[in-house]
Amino acid sequence: MSTATTDIAAEIRSISQKARAAARVLASIDTGRKNRVLARIADELVAGAAAIMAANEKDLDEGRERGLSEAMLDRLKLDEKRIVSMADGVREVMALPDPVGEVTGMWRRPNDLLVGKVRIPLGVIAMIYESRPNVTVDAAVLCLKSGNACVLRGGSEAHRSNMVLAETLQRALAAEGLPIEAVQVVPFTDRAGILELIRMEGLIDLVIPRGGEGLIRFVAENARVPVIKHYKGVCHVFVDEAADLEMARDITVNGKTHRPGVCNALETLLVHRSVAESFLPMLDKALTDVELRGDQTVQALVSRAKPATEEDWNTEFLDLILAVRVVDSLDAALDHIAAYGSQHTASIVTRDYANSQRFLREVDASCVMVNASTRFNDGGQLGLGAEIGISTTKLHAFGPMGLTELTTQKFVVYGNGQVRS
Repeated sequence: MSTATTDIAAEIRSISQKARAAARVLASIDTGRKNRVLARIADELVAGAAAIMAANEKDLDEGRERGLSEAMLDRLKLDEKRIVSMADGVREVMALPDPVGEVTGMWRRPNDLLVGKVRIPLGVIAMIYESRPNVTVDAAVLCLKSGNACVLRGGSEAHRSNMVLAETLQRALAAEGLPIEAVQVVPFTDRAGILELIRMEGLIDLVIPRGGEGLIRFVAENARVPVIKHYKGVCHVFVDEAADLEMARDITVNGKTHRPGVCNALETLLVHRSVAESFLPMLDKALTDVELRGDQTVQALVSRAKPATEEDWNTEFLDLILAVRVVDSLDAALDHIAAYGSQHTASIVTRDYANSQRFLREVDASCVMVNASTRFNDGGQLGLGAEIGISTTKLHAFGPMGLTELTTQKFVVYGNGQVRS
């Protein structure tokens, strides 16, 4: 092991140990104190907007030099509007009920023992993510409100932004007399740091990776602590034979073009054959800036459509590209989603109640929708406040991870001298 690697390992261990100590403090503070910290964070973000944007502009300049796509640069950008939005998101988390200490059940046994279950923090959460520096704030405030310490490792492309945001968060913690180590950003971008962080058994309780498929697979394959995976979002919309076609057009346009570089953007459109001849030319006119890749039927109805490859059905484009397939039935649409979906988001556009209910029952995704854009699979949009990620695995959370998903439960037992015989 090189000296540099040894130094990185020692620093990661030190960061993790400090986070563990901070987690013990956070687990015991009340809701009012948590909310005071969050209020300070919101105020500090707005007050420090100029410094945050200055650091972010340096990240953007470097990103342009590195040839990042426009979609990736959009994910990276922090302007005044987005900073205000981050602060508003913090205040929304303040307003949410604190899950810690919630009694989720209580029952009495025949021997008069009173048994219950109560929500508690997970402990120390490590978050590994790419681009979007707003994740630094989202993750930190959710962890703080749920009583968890966090260790954050953002991508190199947002390193300056993340470090300034970390300083902002830590100022708020210090002002409330809480350990600043409750929120830490790993101060270097070496890949070795990720490897060390995800092997901190006994210090890190959970790792949540958010980013490209390669990053998530690397974490899942090398971690020695539990991992919740946020895999790619190959999101689907199915336009049923009973669809309102104008509604379907609007949902498709919104899902694909609103923010194409995010995980809940629409990537594959499935169209029932009976409405394809009416719907696809309508869609072609509405998606003039989007590259369409389709099967033979799509190409016959939309002359500019390029042939779709097998790989396209399985691709998260994160760009203004849409894969389109014409299917013969609801069964065929369900089969396609089962084969190519990433368990993220799927939506059906239909006026047929039976078809909508079958779609809801049978699609295996973290969020299944009827007559709505895939862009709504988001913690804020679903009423959770900010989210720490969208889990595409089922243990212990599935879908957007808000405050409740950042807790676990322990049993509590009240007795009056009982012994087991």
